[in-house]
Amino acid sequence: MWRLNIADGGNDPYIFSTNNFAGRQTWEFDPDNGTPEERAEVEAASENFWKNRFQVRPSSDLLWRMQFLKEKRFKQTIRQVKVENEEEITDGTATTTIRRAAHFFSALQASDGHWAGENSRPLFPLPPLVIYLYITGHLETVFPREYRKEMLRFMYCHQNEDGGWGLHVEGHSNMYCTILNYICMRILGEGPDDGQDNTCSRGRKWILDHGGAVSIPTWGKARHSILGSFDWAGCKSMPPEFWILHSFLPLQPAKMWCYSRLVYMPMSYLYGKRFVGPITPLVLELREELFLQPYNEINWKKVRHLCAKEDLYFPHFLIQDLVWDSIHIFTEPFLARWPFNKLREKAPETTMKHIHYEDENSRYISIACVEKVLSMLACWVEDRYGDYFKKHLARLPDYIWIGEDGRRCRSSGSQVWDTSLALQALIACDLINELGPTLMKGYDFIKKSQVRDNPCGDFRSMYRHISRGSWTFSEQDLGWQVSDCTAEGLKCCLLLIVLPPEIVGEKIEPERLYDSVNVVLSLQSKNGGLSTCEPAQASKWLEWLNPSEMFEDVLIEHDFKHLHRYGNWGICFIYGTWFALRGLAAAGKTYHNCLAVRKAADFLLKLQLDDGGWGESYLSCSDKKYIPLEGNRSNLVQTAWTLMGLIHSGQAERDPTPLHRAAKLLINSQMEDGDFPQHEITGASMRTLMIHYSNYRNIFPLWALSEYRQRVLLP
Repeated sequence: MWRLNIADGGNDPYIFSTNNFAGRQTWEFDPDNGTPEERAEVEAASENFWKNRFQVRPSSDLLWRMQFLKEKRFKQTIRQVKVENEEEITDGTATTTIRRAAHFFSALQASDGHWAGENSRPLFPLPPLVIYLYITGHLETVFPREYRKEMLRFMYCHQNEDGGWGLHVEGHSNMYCTILNYICMRILGEGPDDGQDNTCSRGRKWILDHGGAVSIPTWGKARHSILGSFDWAGCKSMPPEFWILHSFLPLQPAKMWCYSRLVYMPMSYLYGKRFVGPITPLVLELREELFLQPYNEINWKKVRHLCAKEDLYFPHFLIQDLVWDSIHIFTEPFLARWPFNKLREKAPETTMKHIHYEDENSRYISIACVEKVLSMLACWVEDRYGDYFKKHLARLPDYIWIGEDGRRCRSSGSQVWDTSLALQALIACDLINELGPTLMKGYDFIKKSQVRDNPCGDFRSMYRHISRGSWTFSEQDLGWQVSDCTAEGLKCCLLLIVLPPEIVGEKIEPERLYDSVNVVLSLQSKNGGLSTCEPAQASKWLEWLNPSEMFEDVLIEHDFKHLHRYGNWGICFIYGTWFALRGLAAAGKTYHNCLAVRKAADFLLKLQLDDGGWGESYLSCSDKKYIPLEGNRSNLVQTAWTLMGLIHSGQAERDPTPLHRAAKLLINSQMEDGDFPQHEITGASMRTLMIHYSNYRNIFPLWALSEYRQRVLLP
């Protein structure tokens, strides 16, 4: 039976931490763990997800919740309440619902003070991890049989009805994820016609019906080539010389978005080496299974710019294709000849210097899962027996998560982000005496998770920005500052610092708060917007050079202004509008003195559904216009965002009826144990990538009802 361990560094000599692993989450399998009844409960949860996988695509993240609730011996003792059709919400009804939700959510707090939970991005991070471990020969060592079984379960559960896989669990099928998941299943031992519900044969049919593997987008071509089931000649050029000649180019590494920089850094190293893994019998079989024509007859140069229409979100101009072709035609031949080949010899060394720097400063967690596995492979290619690779292996468990739908590769977690929002929701409950121990542990985690130093050495020459005083997305060991996370961590501290220390613990030092303000201000642009991790300093036209077809606005760092209502990290216009109204209210702006507040409130009110809720589709992110959920369904998290946004706009003074209707939906949706049901995904990134935050269903209904009670009912 699976068990989630918290703040556990294990016994691996190649792992290290800056704060005793606070926030670390790792799963382990113990065949003797759990009673027969508990194992049956887990199996029943998995079976239930399988049967209903096309109704609710994200998992309810039940496995760790079952574990924590049993360890805490939690039992809901506060009676459940409902609001009837013509009945008004009373303070007692709202308070009871809030207390039930708060006590349930408190029982889910981890031993070190944070809230664990799934934060999984698309369906493409797991296959590269499996592929690279297969190449290095470490797959069965790192992932024994039970681990591989759960990986297959995850791919079975999230195959679409048409046989393909999407970028995320709710997305339409595309070539990139379908090929990667098919290859992953084959490596994990499935035959070409095996898999639950004929998974492999249906996946291969989708691939061949949509043009075969030659139509996989740029990122997929590179991953394919690394395995040996594609040819580097069919890839766009990614010369490692970029990292030593960038001063002559309009696009410089320091001006790239850090996520893209840290993807293309190891990818260019592997491209420069033209690295190809062992050509095993399985690789030869894949060459036969994934293409419409014989592998040795493919004209790789002609397929370089092919991309399946299902993957094409950011079409490339002809001029961009000409740029990439020119690099192949004119640059690559020079770099293959003396004396320019000396540059090709030096460039990978320089690239690896940057990779090692990033690895050490993130304690080998890396900024995200895509970057992590590429850097790990680059370290193995450089020295397969070296300590760098071993340190990467030691941090792989940080990226693995298990739910009732199987085992996936996620980000390294959203521990700081979730905990900072959770604490604000619990503080809003106004139940300080009841929730004191929970707040104290959470505050302690927030204090322990603040980044205390800048990256080591001459960090600016390594394209890094200041980080001292910041908070990361996941844990202190990650080391990467994020403006949103720093702002929410700072707000948490400001709220907790005014509460009695005998209840919430020792106050954070003022100097640490000054450091966090300094980080946030350093990321503000002249136009008032804020960037994510580093200052936005590149010209917008450089996005035309973005080599990826699947993502938009990912090549350079951008600044974001939520006043335009588009939400970059949540779905989408509802999310952005809530944050905008929250910020405007803090700045003293009201419905009466600010046009933006009036427009935002009117926008939200027009979208309220018959049941009192709101529901926005993830398609709003990619289409950049508001699109409701299919069937005009409500989503509880988005309903909570909207309820809070309208409260911030002063809606209670104008007409509280829409607020009462929304609160009624939230109250009546609460489950018997105090939990709320899982609805559609509500997180987002890069226009086309949706993110599942399993804790959102607890945090935001609780927060919204608390705000409603304090600011609508009590006045």
